[in-house]
Amino acid sequence: MSKPKIAFICVHNSCRSQIAEALGRHLASDIFESYSAGTELKNCINQDAVRLMKELYHIDMEAEGQYSKLLEELPPVDGVITMGCNVQCPHLPCKWREDWGLDDPTGQPDEGFYETIRKIEEKILQLKARLS
Repeated sequence: MSKPKIAFICVHNSCRSQIAEALGRHLASDIFESYSAGTELKNCINQDAVRLMKELYHIDMEAEGQYSKLLEELPPVDGVITMGCNVQCPHLPCKWREDWGLDDPTGQPDEGFYETIRKIEEKILQLKARLS
């Protein structure tokens, strides 16, 4: 049986959704496949997120092939998790969806990123337990 495919979505696909994709792969790849996308593109992943994910988890999101991408680039997914962007996401066919309501740490000191990354890790582990 194939693993469920989970899409982490936020507007620019440059920070929270990229962190969620990386942590999903790092912590739960035995249970589900992780993807991320957005409704608009940025020219690169948030460099503070890249730096702190290397520092905290030794994950180099860019070296592992992550980049800002649009919803159209996703494969068919089973679940959609929005990060809390306070915008109406276009319809993306799926079996279930939820919103994690996370604040965007972009432009904040590292402490803001640490808090967001910690919350994403906690939610990834909860999702892994639910889907196990």
